[in-house]
Amino acid sequence: MYKKIIATVGLVLLLGILSYNVLDLNRSNESTNLEVTTEASVLDAPEGLKEGNQAPDFELETLSGETIRLSDLRGKKVFLNFWATWCPPCKEEMPEMQTFYEKYQDEVEIVAVNLTWSEAKDSDVKEFIDEYNYTYPILLDKKEENSVSNDLYSAITIPTTYFIGTDGVIQQPRKIGPMTQSFMEEMMNALD
Repeated sequence: MYKKIIATVGLVLLLGILSYNVLDLNRSNESTNLEVTTEASVLDAPEGLKEGNQAPDFELETLSGETIRLSDLRGKKVFLNFWATWCPPCKEEMPEMQTFYEKYQDEVEIVAVNLTWSEAKDSDVKEFIDEYNYTYPILLDKKEENSVSNDLYSAITIPTTYFIGTDGVIQQPRKIGPMTQSFMEEMMNALD
């Protein structure tokens, strides 16, 4: 009788260990599939503009109501960045962009285009910028239809940054995802 009880307890323990391992393996596969899906969505993003393409000109308002036209920056190196306040990777890169801007603003113009049409309220942008004291130019892309971000630059996944040379031509592959200061320095040095 003892042998039957011990065998039953052993079998129950083995089934429990097996069930736990199967569940753990499923959880592991789900997180791996999630990562693959996330990567695939970045890879499936519209191609956008490529190196050698002329950067499409546009005109947008800044937070202070001024109008900036991209072609007015011809002769300068430009980082054209698309972002939103609700985007965690955007929030991750913005302090790096501020530090870079403070150091290199005489050499590179950072133009940060907010996808204002995607924000809960237009005022969220100003509140966010004021809270973190970002000083590089913030432009407001207010129209979802015919937007600069979607229709001209295919910046569906954000943050997305284009690197424009002094000639107004995109000179490096666009960056999808957050930038670091060292990456921005590398891009600055790669632009003519």
